[in-house]
Amino acid sequence: MKVSLCPSFLICICACMCVLVSWSWLRIPGVLQRLGFTYFVLSLMQTFSPYREIPPKEVGCPVQDVVLYWPEWIFIMLLEVVWLCVSFLLPVPNCPTGYLGAGGIGDNGLYPNCTGGAAAYIDRWLLGDNIYWHPTCKAMYRTTEPFDPEGVLGTINSIVLGFIGMQGILAAILSKCTRDEGFIPVNKNLWSLSYVACMGCMSFALLGVIYFVVDIKGWWGGQPFIYPGTNSIFVYVGHSLLGFYFPFSWEMRFQDSHWEQLFQSLWGTALWIFIAYLFYRKHFFLKI
Repeated sequence: MKVSLCPSFLICICACMCVLVSWSWLRIPGVLQRLGFTYFVLSLMQTFSPYREIPPKEVGCPVQDVVLYWPEWIFIMLLEVVWLCVSFLLPVPNCPTGYLGAGGIGDNGLYPNCTGGAAAYIDRWLLGDNIYWHPTCKAMYRTTEPFDPEGVLGTINSIVLGFIGMQGILAAILSKCTRDEGFIPVNKNLWSLSYVACMGCMSFALLGVIYFVVDIKGWWGGQPFIYPGTNSIFVYVGHSLLGFYFPFSWEMRFQDSHWEQLFQSLWGTALWIFIAYLFYRKHFFLKI
């Protein structure tokens, strides 16, 4: 059984949510919003491209993808120039220009109110001060400023990530093969250029390995991960609503124990895979 949510039904749900939720603290950006906007821009690029279908690979032309799609590459490079200029040249009040740190107690507590630098400044300017108050850096760096890891500026690099696919050498150069000592540190919350290049490289390489193992050689059918993949929306929403409750998680006995956190994460993932498997057996698939 496939359950599909029609657009009108979704509009009704959104309307009801707008009535129940206060606009003063409603989070406008988000993971799904970023993914949707990223693929929207990429689809527009492909729609207006003179090469809407992938042409056959010419022998002896390893850079055919770059040569044929040069307008898209120019657009992507312009987007990245915008990100670089805004991130490193935009003056942020009471903060160093080009600051990419977490603020709080980071950098020896020199810039406690500068979380996110230009990225957070733009979000506050466009979306107001009531943006996301629970970023991942809050617990570690004891930050007091709001910051949205899926904000406006980082979305530029998510588009670049979706287009590039693989730029591992670039990531190594920008980060100097270090965690936070490079020209542009690897920073997921900011979606920095080095993070985009690193993730693009890793995902492209992993996709290549999976394609070889599953599709070419047939050594593995993708189990058990095909089951949550067939009900990805259900698993995502279910985890968002129930992921912090038993039996998916519990109050940890040792807060600083990485092993307990790892076990809890693996246990919760295994439970959702099992639930997805039961729905797969029942032929129940939730689609939008």
